[in-house]
Amino acid sequence: MSTGNDAFIETTGLSKVYTFGEVEVAALRDVALSVGRGRLVGVTGASGSGKSTLMNLLGGLDTPSSGSIRVDGRLISDLSKRELALYRRNMIGMIFQSFNLVNAYTALENVAFPLLFAGVTKKQRRERAAELLQAVGLEARKDHRPTELSGGEQQRVAIARALVNEPQILLADEPTGNLDSKTSRQIVEILAELNRRRGLTIIMISHEQTLLREFAHEVIGLQDGTLVARERTRRVH
Repeated sequence: MSTGNDAFIETTGLSKVYTFGEVEVAALRDVALSVGRGRLVGVTGASGSGKSTLMNLLGGLDTPSSGSIRVDGRLISDLSKRELALYRRNMIGMIFQSFNLVNAYTALENVAFPLLFAGVTKKQRRERAAELLQAVGLEARKDHRPTELSGGEQQRVAIARALVNEPQILLADEPTGNLDSKTSRQIVEILAELNRRRGLTIIMISHEQTLLREFAHEVIGLQDGTLVARERTRRVH
């Protein structure tokens, strides 16, 4: 991993405990993570290892029980609700296994949708969305609705949507989980290309360890909420 001196994303003693009645469940335990700007980092681990909890904390969707999260020198774990909302909108793009597209909207409308909350004009929203659909190879499918697209195409729409606010960080939670092996590779190739061409910092959860080792700069492993493995790959930087 990157050293703390050049860390773009850094967690210290990061822990998350959920309480269910009188039972406490530690989803993350004292995780120290350091990621340099412009890196593509893979995250692996069995179900329940804390992977999604880590992503939710980094994305500002949840708050730590203890420890800190610092992004670009800013202490994210101490932000107010309003500041967190701005952080999520302006700094973070998120991709999920289930695509989370609006079935009533076309691909173009799905990608443009987040810009509604940023005060962008309709013309600019459509232009920006069309540009991103072209970037992920879906320009010809911009007027199709999710039910008219394959799983891989829907995930590409989701990637374009995640990029529409020009985030600096892309968090991908099992983006290939619902896809076949050929399509999974295509999606990871798109993410690696975005990392290379746009300098996006990407953290991606995946069970596709072979793909992660091929395309990621580093791979970390979680087990029972604890960081147990760190591997620098042979990827050419």
